[in-house]
Amino acid sequence: MLSGSSMDDDWDFTISASSVNTLVLFGKTGNGKSATGNSILGREAFLSKPSLYGVTSTCELQSTMSRDGRVVNVIDTPGLFDRSDESEATSKEIVRCVNLAKDGIHAILLVFSVRSRFSPDEEAAIESLKTFFGEKILDYMIVVFTGGDDLESHGQTLGDFIGHKKHRSLQKFLESCRHRIVLFNNKTKNETKRAEQVRQLLSLVDSVIASNGGKPFSDKLFDELKEGALKLHRKETVVESLEVTLNNRFLH
Repeated sequence: MLSGSSMDDDWDFTISASSVNTLVLFGKTGNGKSATGNSILGREAFLSKPSLYGVTSTCELQSTMSRDGRVVNVIDTPGLFDRSDESEATSKEIVRCVNLAKDGIHAILLVFSVRSRFSPDEEAAIESLKTFFGEKILDYMIVVFTGGDDLESHGQTLGDFIGHKKHRSLQKFLESCRHRIVLFNNKTKNETKRAEQVRQLLSLVDSVIASNGGKPFSDKLFDELKEGALKLHRKETVVESLEVTLNNRFLH
């Protein structure tokens, strides 16, 4: 069942090449993935609350429909790359994510928080994504910064934050994904502001889709995973085979 939101009447986007856009949220636990997903959907679909530990335990898909008839699927993920020694659990969730993305992945939303520094852990998470999906994943990546309310309270803009001289590694990474960035304030009650940040995000999604010829993300491993995921209900051994493939790729 698709759910609309109070923001839908404000949406006025150019119709995408695909009537279904699937977005996957990745990021470190605590960066606000679930809250961002809720902002996109316009409702409290994903569990989101302050916690020392991740409250999202497995990949989950929720959907909404925009005014132009675009179906927006949002896949929330646990902190898949929080700990490098949990590659087996990560592999299982990657397989589940691929299974949920039946129409392919149109954009990867990498969620950072302006409340925390761009740490070696997050650099490692990016490398892990490239290890699993290949360098081509950068062509589908959009960076979402959460904590817009925090910047506003300090009189800063996102440009001020990114441009700080201490953020050289972050700046280099943003260059690799063509500076596709958007700032989210997931706490705002201002419906106009909520609608505008979602509009900006989906405009970037359209840009990603256009620059990739309208085709969702794909590479050899992803295609193998997708084909295998379609058979999960018939063969349990397929799961084991896919997990071994992912584990081997992650470890090497």
